[in-house]
Amino acid sequence: MNKAWTEHDPATLRDPPYAWVMVAVVFLLSGLAFGMASGLSVFIKPLSAEFGWGRGEAASGYSMLAMSSAIAGVFWGFIADRWGSRYFGIVGALCMPLALYLLSTTGALWQFNASCFLFGALGTAMVSSPLYANVGFWFRHRPGLAIGVMASGGAVGQGIVPYLAALLIEADGWRSAFTTLSIGYLIVLLPVALLVRESPSRQESRLAASPFASTGMSDFEAITWISVAVIFCCNCMSVPIVHLVPMLTDRGLPADQAASVLMTLMLCGALVRVLGGRLCDSIGALPAYMFMSAGQTLFAFAFPHIEGSISLYALAAVFGFTFSGVMSSILVCTRMMVSAGFAARAMSITSFFGWLGMGMGAFMGGVFFDWYENYTQAFAYASLMGVVNLLILSAFYTRVRNRRRFQRSFAAT
Repeated sequence: MNKAWTEHDPATLRDPPYAWVMVAVVFLLSGLAFGMASGLSVFIKPLSAEFGWGRGEAASGYSMLAMSSAIAGVFWGFIADRWGSRYFGIVGALCMPLALYLLSTTGALWQFNASCFLFGALGTAMVSSPLYANVGFWFRHRPGLAIGVMASGGAVGQGIVPYLAALLIEADGWRSAFTTLSIGYLIVLLPVALLVRESPSRQESRLAASPFASTGMSDFEAITWISVAVIFCCNCMSVPIVHLVPMLTDRGLPADQAASVLMTLMLCGALVRVLGGRLCDSIGALPAYMFMSAGQTLFAFAFPHIEGSISLYALAAVFGFTFSGVMSSILVCTRMMVSAGFAARAMSITSFFGWLGMGMGAFMGGVFFDWYENYTQAFAYASLMGVVNLLILSAFYTRVRNRRRFQRSFAAT
């Protein structure tokens, strides 16, 4: 199974040294992009308190960021497949700080959502999927490991940025926090964005690519299966990511301690994104995706029912392991199951449905809270979405296995 789902060039071909520079660059760019997406969770209660918004309304900024990332990401994927993604990092490095500054001036819900839309469309969408596809084709050997290391940046950012944001809010309020983050993002991101380079073999790979990957399916069929599963998978993961901090502060935990639980979740997940990529190289991307999804589904349900600091941090750690393993597996599945000429579009399409699921989960988590005035039903909803995801992946696995049997039978005749 592993041999069928991985690619190996002759041993005489080595990956260029700059490949790992690109991993580091995208690690940082995507880490800060995804970090701010999760960082919005610590702004939910301050914004609700100042403007009288419900939790669903306050969480709508995350949903707007997710939707804009999803829609714009598909467009940027087409652009990247045709002309490359060298300048994507620079655009993202300028637009993300601008959006954060505009968030600091928020006076109404529409303005808050518009700023989040900008952050997603010209920030997150540009420095995630198109650059992920770029990095994937810098590597001929063990691409799963490289993608796992790169993807771990998102988990690191999702752990550190919300924690820093919580400290900034506590020190000087939410407006000052957005302003400080805006300045910091510009200083850090712009020099790094200048290092983005297109893979030297990318154009050659696109021209030589077959429309059928090793699954025996067309690009369209493979990406359809992954995308449908991702909707429900990301519904499951987004409820804990967006609503864990508000739930814990409702229990009486200080905001910085609640954010430290989220940081534990994300930093533990960063390690597993690396290991998840390596697991994909070892047992195959789809089996790894199914294994990690099962853990995510189980642990998401448990959050409202856990008491005590030690148990809470332990649950956050194991959920981080599984949720981050899911993220690596999705990226490696997409890289391995489509042809090179479709790679950036494939990454962007799965990202579109991923952001759709993330936005739905974030919004529904807030809605369930507003209905029931607690988070028990919200986290139960997350787990139910995880079960649907597993059913779809099981059907996909069966479809791949049957296609391979057909190919072997046809080749033998």
